[in-house]
Amino acid sequence: MAPSLVETQHSPLARPRFALYEIFMTQNAIFTRATSPLTIALFVLPQASILEVASALDPLRNANRHLGHEAYRWRVVTPDGQPVPLTCGIELPSSGNLADASGADALVVIAGYRLAEVATRPLIRDLRRIAPRFQLVGGVDAAPWVMARAGLLDGHRATVHWEDLEDLAAAHPEIDVVPDRYVIDRNRATIGGAAAASDFMLHLIHARHGAALARQVAASFLATVRKGTEPQIAPTRQDPALDPRVARAVAQMEAALDAPAPIPIIAASLGLSPRRLETLFRQNLGLTPGAYALGLRLAAARRMLTDTRHPLSEIALRTGFSSPATLSRAFRARFGQPPGSLRPAGFLSAQISHGGAGV
Repeated sequence: MAPSLVETQHSPLARPRFALYEIFMTQNAIFTRATSPLTIALFVLPQASILEVASALDPLRNANRHLGHEAYRWRVVTPDGQPVPLTCGIELPSSGNLADASGADALVVIAGYRLAEVATRPLIRDLRRIAPRFQLVGGVDAAPWVMARAGLLDGHRATVHWEDLEDLAAAHPEIDVVPDRYVIDRNRATIGGAAAASDFMLHLIHARHGAALARQVAASFLATVRKGTEPQIAPTRQDPALDPRVARAVAQMEAALDAPAPIPIIAASLGLSPRRLETLFRQNLGLTPGAYALGLRLAAARRMLTDTRHPLSEIALRTGFSSPATLSRAFRARFGQPPGSLRPAGFLSAQISHGGAGV
């Protein structure tokens, strides 16, 4: 499962390349001190998230506010030049189609659900053709899938939303897929999701206008400046309301959905008896450890059922069930319906999951 991949560090092969990646990043003219306004074109695909659009644009707007002049400009373009429907049900106005992005310094693609429907062959072809016109081409959430299909990430280091890390790496071995929040490699940027889009824009503001402005912008949104190399899913933070032993047990469960450890093993790793761990879980979460772990695995299975075309046998394997029948029984008991009911006729996904956080 992706969570286990997310929680790992970069591979030994990736580490020697990291310094080189940093050099490439600093050589990109976009990330140098500003001498003129920067224009970014957002290419928003249908069924993207409004949160990702806002996370990309609002830090730039806020930077202009603090600076007192228009240092950042933007335009929104869509596949057909018409308002684009977002996951929340509203339509985002558009300034034109992809061709109207020409003249911008950077192109940032934002994509979410139903990629097999919206990332058509003509769209991939047009993206491949127009990419050389920009100093930087980036992708947010599921958009790295689109960039990969266009051949724009071949030989590059890249990331994607954590739910899709393993699938992207398997489908595109020519890409060095890492679980970072965002990755900048030469003239390509890949961004894991909405919060990471804000992180990326704060990095851009820092590079062009300094750390003080980046911190001011972050403070405006009650946020902090986070590095791209931070993992998308951070280790469980200490919650004053949560016993630290329960937090560590939950972290173990989340990191091994495909191979769940028996509760006695988890308890022993914490220096507890199974009975004591159960007592702590009931006090802190209102569930037994076994029920909580099962809920995590079933939630992951439900997400894969709705957002991918993985066969039930593979979903069972990825979520730690011994067989599709075992998964089906547990799924029906929890959700009151069989797994197949979540897959409407004609569901499209090919090898691409929605690539997003479902926000």
